[in-house]
Amino acid sequence: MKLVRYGQAGKEKPGLIDAQGRLRDLSGVIPDITPAQLSDKALAKLAKLKTDSLPLVRGTKRMGAPVNGISKFVAIGLNYADHAAESNLPIPKEPIIFFKANSCIQGPDDDVMLPKGSKKSDWEVELGVVIGTRARYVSQKDALNYVAGYCTVNDVSEREYQIERGGTWDKGKGCDTFGPVGPWLVTRDEVPNPQNLSMWLDLNGQRMQTGSTKTMIFGVAKIVSYVSQFMTLEPGDIITTGTPPGVGMGIKKDGQSAPVYLKRGDVMTLGIEGLGEQRQKVVAFKA
Repeated sequence: MKLVRYGQAGKEKPGLIDAQGRLRDLSGVIPDITPAQLSDKALAKLAKLKTDSLPLVRGTKRMGAPVNGISKFVAIGLNYADHAAESNLPIPKEPIIFFKANSCIQGPDDDVMLPKGSKKSDWEVELGVVIGTRARYVSQKDALNYVAGYCTVNDVSEREYQIERGGTWDKGKGCDTFGPVGPWLVTRDEVPNPQNLSMWLDLNGQRMQTGSTKTMIFGVAKIVSYVSQFMTLEPGDIITTGTPPGVGMGIKKDGQSAPVYLKRGDVMTLGIEGLGEQRQKVVAFKA
């Protein structure tokens, strides 16, 4: 299934995308798509619905983040060897864990707002993993059974805040609007191999990132198992799993560093195979 939340920000309704790509309303079945709807039992119940009997939603609707009530937004850094290289950083021996603030989560096509005074905001297309069952000290062999599904994430990052201002990476990762998620939560039965998904990102129509989850240093099963050794993963938690090369910080020209960062008016479009596409316009800071 492709589960969605659509409508005005803060007033989204639950829905799903049918086999013909049409939006169907689920609000007569469930009040919202929350952690309670992500267990195997709850998802199996939704899968049994006769999709054609659900109300058809006509017209173009805003999509919100596909899950409401997320307790943690966990992120994995430098999880592609070629991205580590363009960042001039060593390949990690263990997954690097940091957090994105829940307050940065937004819909996949909502505007991305540059933080006040930002000069080095950047893009990162990433595979998002949504937890469906509480995971604590789970084995790598069993880890995927704890996953409800997958989604597209843009891990927008302010590099000066992240790298140059000391402390942890978190301060450059959780700015308002820096966590576009969606458009869909695609349940794991429709993603039999999360390690073979193509991914891409364009800036103003120019291809910047082209990659595949098959080149991850640490795969999804390893990541879920590893993170669960350090914290309990609750249903609805999102783990965003790292980005392939092509970020603005890593751009070189004639062998020399020539980074490109986001500016007002830029448009990012991005997507992951089978998980849908996003589009964000970059806007200036507003209080």
